[in-house]
Amino acid sequence: MHWIALQCPAEDLAAWGWQALQFTPRVAQVDEALLMEVSGSERLWGGRKRLLQRIFQEGPLAQPLHWARGATGLVALALLRLKAAGGKPPAQMPQGLPLETLTCATAHAPMLARAGCTTWGELRGLPRAGVARRFGAPLLDALDTAFGERPEAYRWLSIPEVFDVRLELPALATTAPELMWSAQRLLGQFQVWLQARQRGLLAMEFEWTLDLKRLDGKPLPSHEQMVVRTAQPTQDMQHLRRLVSEQLDRARLSAPTSYLRLRSLETVPWAGADTSLLIEDNPKGEKLHQLVERLSVRLGPENVCMALPRADHRPEHMQQWLPAREVLPRVAAPDVVDGLAPRPKEPPPKPRKKSTGAPRVPSDALYPTWLLAEPQELPVRHNKPHYGGPLQRLTRARRLEAAWWDSEGLALRDYYIAFSESAGLVWIYRERPVSLAGATSGAQEYRWFLHGLYA
Repeated sequence: MHWIALQCPAEDLAAWGWQALQFTPRVAQVDEALLMEVSGSERLWGGRKRLLQRIFQEGPLAQPLHWARGATGLVALALLRLKAAGGKPPAQMPQGLPLETLTCATAHAPMLARAGCTTWGELRGLPRAGVARRFGAPLLDALDTAFGERPEAYRWLSIPEVFDVRLELPALATTAPELMWSAQRLLGQFQVWLQARQRGLLAMEFEWTLDLKRLDGKPLPSHEQMVVRTAQPTQDMQHLRRLVSEQLDRARLSAPTSYLRLRSLETVPWAGADTSLLIEDNPKGEKLHQLVERLSVRLGPENVCMALPRADHRPEHMQQWLPAREVLPRVAAPDVVDGLAPRPKEPPPKPRKKSTGAPRVPSDALYPTWLLAEPQELPVRHNKPHYGGPLQRLTRARRLEAAWWDSEGLALRDYYIAFSESAGLVWIYRERPVSLAGATSGAQEYRWFLHGLYA
C-alpha cells in the first residue's frame, strides 16, 4: 500500500478532492487533509515516480501546502502533521512518531507523557488490556491500523450528480458587485466539477441569503436568485465570469447578504471543444455565441434577436424574431430536436434530367429586398393602384391562399411586381375578400397593398 496525504485549504478541500480523483478512485477526507491510496494506480501512470511527478509538478495539485507519503494512511497523515509543525521524520518508522500526530491519542497525550510514553512505539509496548481499560479500545484499533495490522476503512469521496455549494461571505455584502469575489471562488470549484463529470454548462443559479428579515417595516424574502444561461454548452470559466460580472452589475440586493450559493440547473455531456490543426481555422477573438450571450446580458435578451425560419407561405410570417441566445443552439445543431437523438438523414435526391428549355427562375428570387413591417393600403383610381402615380404591373399574378388555420383568417392574395415612376420597382398584392357564401367578391371590391420595395 502506498498512501499520500495532502494538506489543502479548508475552503477548497472538496475541489481538491475532486481533482485528486483523476489519479486514483481512493480519495478520502480525514481530519484536515486528503488521503490518496495510489498503489492500484501507479502502473497506469507509468510507475510511482511518474505518478508523483504528474501530481505535484504537472497536475492541478502542483502546489499543495504540504504533502507526505507512507505505508498506511495514518502514517502519511502523521508525517504530514510533523512536516507542517517543522519537525523531522524519526529514524525508526513508525515507532518513533510522536503521539500528537495520531488523532485518537491527541486527547490522552498529556497523561501518557506523564507516564513517560511519547511515541507510537512506547504506546504500543504498554499492556493492551490496561490501555483498553484506561483509554478505550478505539485507541488500540487506531494503533493497529497505523501499523498495518488492521485494514483501513474510509468513506471514499465521490463527485455529486449536481453541483451545489454554499459559501459564507468574509463580510456582509451590500451591493451585488461585492459578491463577485466569492462568486469567482465558487466558479473555480464549479469548473473542477464540470471537468470531473465531463459536463457542459447551459444554466446555473446564484442564490444569496439576506441578513435581514424586515427593512423599513416591509418583510423581505430569505433568499434572492440570479440565473445565468448560455447558448451553447461550455466549460470556459473566463466567459462565465464575464457573464456573471455583467449580470451582477445590473442586479440589486434588497438587504445585506451573508451567504452565497451556486448550483447547476442544466448541464449536458461535454464532447470537448472543436479545434483544428490549421491556424486559419482557429481565429482569435470572441466566438459568436459568447458575444451574443454577453450582449444579451448587457442589453437585455429582447434587444438581441435573430430570425428563425417558419413554415408559412405568407411573407410577413416566413420568419420569427426571437432572442438570439435561444436561436443559436438550434442553428448550431439543426438536426437535434429538444435534446433527443439526431434525425435520420434523408437520402440524397435523385439527379434530374437536363432540360433543353429556358432556365426556370425560382419564385423566391422575386421577393423584394425590403419587406414592409405592415402592408400599406394603396389608393385605387380607375381600377388602378397608385403609389407616386399609377402602377404598371410587370408580371403575372402569383396567387397565395393560406392561413386558414390562423386566427387572422384566410389570406387570399395575388402578388405582382409593378413599376412606379417615382419609386421604381415595388411589390404589391391584391386582396381577394371572401363572401359569406365562400366565393370571392367582384373586382370592384378588391383592395391593393404595398408590401415590399426593390433596391
